[in-house]
Amino acid sequence: MAHQDYVSRSRAKNKKQSPYKKNEQPAEGTSLKVKLIAAFLIVAIPSFGYMLWSIKDVKPDTVVAPKIIKAKQKTTELPELPEEKWTYVDDLKSKEVEVGEYEVTQKGPYKMQCGSFRTRKQAESLKAKIAFTGLEAQVSKATGTSSVWYKVYLGPYVKKREAEKDKHKLKNNSVHGCKIWGWD
Repeated sequence: MAHQDYVSRSRAKNKKQSPYKKNEQPAEGTSLKVKLIAAFLIVAIPSFGYMLWSIKDVKPDTVVAPKIIKAKQKTTELPELPEEKWTYVDDLKSKEVEVGEYEVTQKGPYKMQCGSFRTRKQAESLKAKIAFTGLEAQVSKATGTSSVWYKVYLGPYVKKREAEKDKHKLKNNSVHGCKIWGWD
């Protein structure tokens, strides 16, 4: 087979027409839309001018301004108070509110558990991920009925709000599933 020189040959024209391009030539002359707008303007502008010309000599009705009554000179006396229809106003003046005394008790320290694993390696891996967020976690060993579990937790927190703050920080760093418990 002989080699062909594709460089010197010009590109073949695309015979297939694109369905998105319209190859129709625009119609010569003015469109119906332009004709309707021109007709409207030819009728509207002279009729508006005639309307203005016809009302130029019409005088508006005279409007009588109300007379301004001068206020009487200011007096220093106040008017009498109206009689009260209701009795609750007098009842509220003599009402005493009982103030209950109570103490706000703190529910104790909190801890946040972020995972429980069967192997220490998995627990240490989560602890390292938490350490990258700037928080310090501990791993504790718990013996269950059938096996040993390694729990990853943070705390103790004095207030639950502090634990919630750290929980949101962990959630923003892709550590999900942390639960806040009372410290036991």
